[in-house]
Amino acid sequence: MKMTMKDPKISALLIVFNEEKNIEEALKSVEFADEIIVLDSFSTDKTIEIIKSKFPRVKLYQNKFEDFTKQRNMCISYAKNDWILFLDADERITSELKTEILKEIKKPVTQTAYFFKRKFFFMGEKVNYSGTQNDKNIRLFKKEVAHYDENKRVHEGLSNVDNPGTLQNYLLHFSFDSYEAYHKKVLHYSHLKARDLYEKRIQYKKMKQLSKSAFNFFKMYFLKLGVLDGRKGFILSYLSALSSFKTYEFLKEEYA
Repeated sequence: MKMTMKDPKISALLIVFNEEKNIEEALKSVEFADEIIVLDSFSTDKTIEIIKSKFPRVKLYQNKFEDFTKQRNMCISYAKNDWILFLDADERITSELKTEILKEIKKPVTQTAYFFKRKFFFMGEKVNYSGTQNDKNIRLFKKEVAHYDENKRVHEGLSNVDNPGTLQNYLLHFSFDSYEAYHKKVLHYSHLKARDLYEKRIQYKKMKQLSKSAFNFFKMYFLKLGVLDGRKGFILSYLSALSSFKTYEFLKEEYA
């Protein structure tokens, strides 16, 4: 009897909180997946209503948010397929990237994980520099390596991936439609990073707070060419500096 190979199947995963502006377009962009799972942190806007009314095949779960790593690992635990496609609510899979994904996972030999290059949009406009020209994240990986490093609460990464591949088509990243939204995220992430530093017994030092903040601005605005992005580049560089400053400010509070 001739054996036939089954096509590999994909579980598309999203962790969300109050994403009524993004959730519909994000879910539409992963409708090609064999399974779609959303783990919500008890949204208070219309996120859940939109999912239930417009995407009946989505498997919806809820869990109180502690940190990104725990939330991602929990979401993975619900997936049943061999391939995991993780998407943030402000990201979109293009038709070209979809085609490349489906072609790649059907190859006889594949990597266990893949970077997606991202095109970054801020306040509705594409950002070409400010460090975004090299922006990429692992978004597609085999379930066998699907575990995020529990030592990181933010900027989490897979803990056991070697030599990931890189897909050629871009993932669209519609980061923030306003300064206020980005500022809010900076503060949230800074809290989490400060907690990580505190648990590693990193001491608060004023000079380190100031020097890291100044260097982050310099690096993004000049070394990573944020100056070529005009006003957007200046804002992003300032927020990068603010992230460092607030991380150490919150770390100081941890020791208080």
